[in-house]
Amino acid sequence: MSVSPTPMRWFALPVVTVTIWSGNVVVTKLAATEIHPSVIAFERWALALLLLTPFLIRPVWRLRREIRPHLAKLAVLGLLGMAAYQGLAYFAAETTSATKMGFVVSLVPLLTMALSSLLLAEAPTLGMMGGGALSLFGLALLLGQGDPLAPFSGGLVPGDGMMLIACVAYSGYSVLLRRWPMPLPAWPSLYLQIAFATLFLLPGWLLAPAAPHSMTAIGMILYAGIPTSILAPFLWMEAIRLLGPSRTSLFINLSPVMTAAIAVAVLGESLHPYHLAGGALVLLGVVLAQRFGRRAARPVAVVEAAE
Repeated sequence: MSVSPTPMRWFALPVVTVTIWSGNVVVTKLAATEIHPSVIAFERWALALLLLTPFLIRPVWRLRREIRPHLAKLAVLGLLGMAAYQGLAYFAAETTSATKMGFVVSLVPLLTMALSSLLLAEAPTLGMMGGGALSLFGLALLLGQGDPLAPFSGGLVPGDGMMLIACVAYSGYSVLLRRWPMPLPAWPSLYLQIAFATLFLLPGWLLAPAAPHSMTAIGMILYAGIPTSILAPFLWMEAIRLLGPSRTSLFINLSPVMTAAIAVAVLGESLHPYHLAGGALVLLGVVLAQRFGRRAARPVAVVEAAE
C-alpha cells in the first residue's frame, strides 16, 4: 500500500508561523524606544483576549466544570508562557539586540530537554549533554562578542540575562504542558492562559507612566496582539495536526536565522563573525540534542503559547 506524499503547502504553515515569531522579536526591539515594556506586554495580551472572547466565552462557560480543577495550573502556564516570557523580553530589548535575542530563543528546545530531565525524572542522554555543551559554548561566544569568557567576567548587558531568564520560563511552560495533561480543547485552554497572563500583567500596566500611543506603537501592539498571539498559535496547531510534532518542531531552528535577517533589514543591525560562529554552534548543539537526545517516548504536548 503506497503512502501519499505530504502536500508541500502544509510546510508553509510552520514557516509562516516561525516568520511571525521572528518578526515579533524585531517588533519587541523596536518597541523599546516607542512604548513602555509593561504597557505593550499587557496591551498585547489584552487585545488578544478581547478579540477571542466573542468566540470562546461560551465554550469556556460550557466547560466550566471540567476547567475548575485545572484553574491553578492554567494560571501558572499563563504566568510562565506569556506574562513572564514576553514581559521579560520587552524589558530585555531595551539593552540587547534583536539578533542576540533570536539566538538566545533558539536555546528553548535545549532548555526544555534539560528541565524535562529535572522535573520529569528523565535521565539526560549523551546527545543532550554533548549538544548542550556545544550550544552553551556558542552562546558564550555570541554574548561575549567573540570572547567566550566575557560573560563570566561581567561582559553581559542586563538584557542578555533577562532574555535567558525569559527562555527558562518558557521552557518551564513547555515542560509543565507535558506534566499537566488536561482534558480541555486547545483554544479554551489557550484563551484561559491569555486571561491569566493579562491579569498578571495588569499591575505593571497600571504603574507604568501614562503616555499617548504613537501610530507606530499602535501598529506594534496590533502585530503582537493579532498575528503573534492569535494567528501563529492557530497555524502552529494546524501544522502539528498535519505534519506531526516531530517534523513541525524542526522549523523552530529557522527562527534565529529569520530574526537576524529581519533585524538586519529593518533595524540596520550588523552581523559580525561572532554572530555567525556563535549562532551556528548554538543551532548545531540544539540539532544534535534533538537528533540524539530523544528516546522512544510518549508524544509531547503540542499546544504552546505564542511568542
